[in-house]
Amino acid sequence: MSTTSFSSTEADESTGAWWLLMILGLLCVAAGVIVLAKPGDSLPTLAVIVGIFLLVDGCFELGMSLRRNTDSRGLVALLGVLNVVVGIALIRHPFTGVAAIALLTGIWLVAFGVVRFVAAFGEHEHRVWNIGLAVVEVAAGVIILADSRIGYATLALLVGLAFIARGAVIFAFGWVLHEARRGEAPPHPHVGATA
Repeated sequence: MSTTSFSSTEADESTGAWWLLMILGLLCVAAGVIVLAKPGDSLPTLAVIVGIFLLVDGCFELGMSLRRNTDSRGLVALLGVLNVVVGIALIRHPFTGVAAIALLTGIWLVAFGVVRFVAAFGEHEHRVWNIGLAVVEVAAGVIILADSRIGYATLALLVGLAFIARGAVIFAFGWVLHEARRGEAPPHPHVGATA
């Protein structure tokens, strides 16, 4: 088994988005903290905050799906489209009922988590990070969907915690890419392996 060496250009392309990931992670954590810190705010405000983040995250995912060195480009594009659709729905129609926001958010969390969980088994690198994040997303989504009469405070708590966990994982992944870039080591050493 021989491994084709990574060129510096390929390594730069693989790690070049580290700063975007770290910014996205910080935005996600900030959204979660805002939701947790102001649980008394109105439901439309919660819907708009979550919607803005999902729209930004979806655009980022779609951009990553266009990069030729992105693994599972189809799944990344699917996640991006899902984020954009749900984000726009929450921004343009800030629902006034807890059940409506809970239903939309719960479906999004479960769908996103399941796709991420399946995709994690197709990648060798960062599998544990992705599985952990998928489990948190699916668990939060299932809890939200399990009780249609969920209270606003509970919804805010679950959404806030899910966003903080997601942001922490995205930030950590960006940091790993940053360290790989500084050390000039590619983050996906298995790419280019031939029999």
